[in-house]
Amino acid sequence: MFDSLSTRIQGVFQSLRGEVRLTEAQVEGALGEIRLALLEADVNFKVVKAFVDKVRDRAMDQEVLRSLTPGQHVTKIVRDELLALFGESEGGLRKVAPKPRVVMLLGLQGSGKTTTSGKLALWLKRQGRHPMMVSTDVRRPAAIAQLSVLAEQAGVRVHAPESMDPVSRARGALAEAKATGLDTVIVDTAGRLHIDDDLMDELQAIKEAVQPTDLLYVADAMTGQDAIKSAGEFNRRIGVTGVVLTKLDGDARGGAALSVVSVVGVPIAFVGSGERLEDLELFHPDRIVSRMLGMGDVLSLIEKAEQAIDQDEAQRLEEKLRKNQFTLDDFRTQLKAIRKMGPLESILGMIPGMGNLKQVADNKPDEKQMGRVEAIIGSMTPGERRDESMIGGSRRKRIAMGSGTSVEEVNRLLKQFREMKRVLQMMGQGGIPGLGMGKGMPQVPIGGLRQGSGHGGDGFGMPGKKRKKGGPWGLIKTR
Repeated sequence: MFDSLSTRIQGVFQSLRGEVRLTEAQVEGALGEIRLALLEADVNFKVVKAFVDKVRDRAMDQEVLRSLTPGQHVTKIVRDELLALFGESEGGLRKVAPKPRVVMLLGLQGSGKTTTSGKLALWLKRQGRHPMMVSTDVRRPAAIAQLSVLAEQAGVRVHAPESMDPVSRARGALAEAKATGLDTVIVDTAGRLHIDDDLMDELQAIKEAVQPTDLLYVADAMTGQDAIKSAGEFNRRIGVTGVVLTKLDGDARGGAALSVVSVVGVPIAFVGSGERLEDLELFHPDRIVSRMLGMGDVLSLIEKAEQAIDQDEAQRLEEKLRKNQFTLDDFRTQLKAIRKMGPLESILGMIPGMGNLKQVADNKPDEKQMGRVEAIIGSMTPGERRDESMIGGSRRKRIAMGSGTSVEEVNRLLKQFREMKRVLQMMGQGGIPGLGMGKGMPQVPIGGLRQGSGHGGDGFGMPGKKRKKGGPWGLIKTR
């Protein structure tokens, strides 16, 4: 998300950092670039005007213009004002709610309400809650069946009565939740336009029947300002407590996110960042702004790692690294853990120093290549995965044929695996001079995600000669 906007803003900051002193003309020129970047990102024009005016008022202060680090001052001002656009409210559901809590999802057709219901159910389950789902969408073919499939995938209960009356279905789910001790009811509603009075009346009737604590408007970020205008109308007629922005992984502009709080007047509760049920994130304004400005998002990276990586497995791996027993089986396990964290491009954007999204895009990791690496390892025998030194020429040919790859790719994997194994052993036993890595460091090779292109190193942060472009650990090709 925000790819284009982030690149433009970071370019403006880069030009300012090279100046010892700033003039009013330079600040005005930078603001012009930022204004254009925001408008091209589909941010509401009134929001853009107010934002630029506030930045100008603060940036034109003589203390900023005459400071020793004027570029950093301007960066901080822009960061503060971007945070102000998102408001002071934190993301998520309301802090206080009766039991069972009722969460009602509403919005236009095709915005992703049903999928978001499944994602929200899984998110609540991981928070230690016990949710139930119910569909009141009796018009769209297979909508009820779709919700049941998502409920099964998330491992939560679904209310599925024979009645096809939306209000009755919602009321029945609430009654069942009370009877069974479940603490949350997620009500998925049918998509509708705010100008359809009959459907809006139906929505009001469902609301009155179940008295929801949270009314979440699900907006497709790809539709930009149209989604924001509709959210405003829903808020006026029904009342909205928060917005869920979906498909942000496919929206390079991101203007909807920057406009929604100012235009609609309600906070962003969650953002959808992918197609998997796990791809629903609690909205943290400071983290989003950090990513936009190229400062990374370490907290989100840690949270994703904690969800994807089993702690017992990590401890076992640490012991194996200390004893120099790291195998290709272990490496494949780590590859799968990294893939569980989400798209590699998204992970790279969270790493400080990798915030230049243009650079990331130019050296974009090839996700398919990760699958090829797993296929190569999967075509080996258990003995070969435990001891790669036994893999000779004939075995390499067999592995290449079995995995649908070439002998050259098998050779490259084995060579770079040995290199990575050597580096990980150094990191685990004594640390690498200059990197501050030593005993007690996390043994999941997240640090290897840095790309080894264009730097005097081997892709692992080790000094040495330049090498060809490489992705994570130097094993994954980049486009």
